[in-house]
Amino acid sequence: MPEVKKRDNWGSRLGIIMAVAGSAIGLGNFLRFPAKAAANGGGAFMIPYFISLFLLGIPLMWIEWTLGRYGGGFGHGTAPGIFHSLWQKNRFIKYFGVIGIFGPLVIFIYYLFIESWTLAYSFFALTGKYTALMDQNSLRSFLAGFQGLERNQYFNSIGTAYIFFLLTFLLNIWVIYYGIKGGIEKFCKLALPLLFIFGLVLIIRVMTMGTPDLSKPDWNVLAGFGFLWNPDFSALKSAKVWLEAAGQIFFTLSVGIGVILTYASYLKKADDVVLSGLTAAATNEVAEVIFGASIIIPAAFVFFGPVDIKSIAQSGVFNLGFVTMPLVLNKLPLSAILGFLWFFLLFLAGVTSSVSLAQPAVAFLEDEFNINRKRAVTIFGIAAFVLCQPAVFFLGRGVVNELDFWGGTFFLVVFATIETVLFVWVFGMEQAWDEIHKGSQMSVPKVYKFIIKYITPLFLFIILGMWFIQEWLPIIMMKNVSIADKPFVFCTRLGLLFIFVILAVLVKIAWRRKRVG
Repeated sequence: MPEVKKRDNWGSRLGIIMAVAGSAIGLGNFLRFPAKAAANGGGAFMIPYFISLFLLGIPLMWIEWTLGRYGGGFGHGTAPGIFHSLWQKNRFIKYFGVIGIFGPLVIFIYYLFIESWTLAYSFFALTGKYTALMDQNSLRSFLAGFQGLERNQYFNSIGTAYIFFLLTFLLNIWVIYYGIKGGIEKFCKLALPLLFIFGLVLIIRVMTMGTPDLSKPDWNVLAGFGFLWNPDFSALKSAKVWLEAAGQIFFTLSVGIGVILTYASYLKKADDVVLSGLTAAATNEVAEVIFGASIIIPAAFVFFGPVDIKSIAQSGVFNLGFVTMPLVLNKLPLSAILGFLWFFLLFLAGVTSSVSLAQPAVAFLEDEFNINRKRAVTIFGIAAFVLCQPAVFFLGRGVVNELDFWGGTFFLVVFATIETVLFVWVFGMEQAWDEIHKGSQMSVPKVYKFIIKYITPLFLFIILGMWFIQEWLPIIMMKNVSIADKPFVFCTRLGLLFIFVILAVLVKIAWRRKRVG
């Protein structure tokens, strides 16, 4: 029988909380959340948002922390092994766990390129490369040229973007290479405080902006907060708003991906998952609801007013982050410094998320094939680098949208549904409740026993059911994809199927080796 290698572990409770919070705090907190809130009823959006947080997000957070710690006790750090530990009599359940490696990997291979834009724009801010651009069309053209979508007076190739992609990729691999304690934990303990400091400086600057145009006294920061938070209760009648809110909770807490399972697998049996999970979730919510809602929309409102801000909020996260916000900051004193703070804040948030997305694949190689960290990271790095290329070179062909839908939307809900049913109905609610409270310093309110067993899975089935009713056929038939982009989208789907099959085969090989051993 092969010798079982000692698994890595966290250095402190603060380290695991910072790492899980760092995984959750990403570009979505500062770009996606304010855009979704403003476009879906403003303050009314927060009603389904907080309902989803308490009935879906927090229960799933506790489920994943508990499952991860439980599976780690059997030497498993990823969903195939953890699911097998829960239901050993079922020889197929481990293949459902493939989603917990597949999803993070798919998100990683497109997220990294977007993350690299924030590093590039941090550099551009300090060097003044875009600070002379004072209208949205110029900044859109600048972004498109940088992304390689067009050749213009700013960029004549994707070369600059590719250099920053390489730098971002190497930084991620470097952090992952040094492991859980020496790499990810150390980086997150440095990055998160810095991120919050940058965010606080930007919030203070936004709050003290005043009214640039004295002829329009209603264009002020307070009115900007009103636009974001004043509720349009009629929006609550729309199923889309409820789905958007639930989707944001998945996205912001990093639940349903498989990352928290892996991070929690490095806990000791007596480590508290109740308080630690709640603290990590609360840290993320502070970043999202306070920081994310207090910077970009109020700042843009001051310069664009109540009419244009609606179209700006609905224009997409890329336009908000890389066009609108630079334009606003360019109109302020010390625009270079403020631009750097904004984009480097996004970069730090991006890296703390992307390193977590890489960890499940690396942990799978380490745990199930019993290979060392250096070799596992090398294998992952080579494979991930190759897989990143379509997202880089075919950004404008629908590839990233396709990757985001399957890896970052659909399979999140599917995986969350599987792990919840497995935890409360196969493992058993009584045993699950005891497992949650092992080593805990606080008790989960008893109402959550009912919520986790009935409400959370029902909520998930409703989301899936509504998606199948409303979205399934148009997406499968590519009805919203242009004719020119359909070959690229189809090839992306074939590539995703290939990745999933390869991962399933690796799971089969790993379990066969264990039986032989």
